[in-house]
Amino acid sequence: MTEAQISFTDGKAYERMMGRWSRVVGKQFLRWLDVGKGLQWLDVGCGNGAFTEEIIAQCAPASVMGIDPSEAQIAYARTRSATAMVQFRVGDAQVLPYADASVDVAAMALVIAFVPDPAKAVAEMARVVRPGGWAAAYMWDLPAGGLPLRPVFAALKSMGMTAPFPPSHEISRQEALQGLWDSAGFVDVATRVIRITVEFESLDDFWDSNVVPIGPQGKIIAEMSSSAKDVLRDRLRDQLPIGPDGR
Repeated sequence: MTEAQISFTDGKAYERMMGRWSRVVGKQFLRWLDVGKGLQWLDVGCGNGAFTEEIIAQCAPASVMGIDPSEAQIAYARTRSATAMVQFRVGDAQVLPYADASVDVAAMALVIAFVPDPAKAVAEMARVVRPGGWAAAYMWDLPAGGLPLRPVFAALKSMGMTAPFPPSHEISRQEALQGLWDSAGFVDVATRVIRITVEFESLDDFWDSNVVPIGPQGKIIAEMSSSAKDVLRDRLRDQLPIGPDGR
């Protein structure tokens, strides 16, 4: 991935926006995967290390490597106390700098729709995984609206502004992911839908978490006038489910 294709370069801001979501879904994903303890893991597109932490906490791995194209995300991942054992490096999911059959598990969390050539990335995962090992990924179902930022996208659209989807968003459909793994030669391929709920303390909490200046929608919002941001906030208030206590 070239620098121009990197959507997230601020690890702290990404944690504020997506960390609470990625941790919840990551826990469920790893419980479902259930590959056992003491294995060698590769976290492909590790970002700021949120999912890497979950691998360590839940899977008690023998070793973990993490790779991501964003130097800033990798720098943030290295600040996490739980990831001290991880060998992080900057690199491309489509050309993994690891030897053939060198890991037990290769996982890709919330990444595959951002990869220009998903099939190439999956083929690389197949190459580095040992015979009998596992390769797995999860991604928001973008065409079906399964994106945490959907309320923000909808509010922007109602104002005549459209935030672009990632370059390979169609691959996030369940049947498309199944096809990717089948085409890469994996056996015993399984897919499932994971549904999660995340709660925000208030509209302020939702706003502060989701208008950070990263990602395509963040760049649009950063360039909006104060009055336009007020309109956006009002439209979010109208569409979000808000309880009596403001949550």
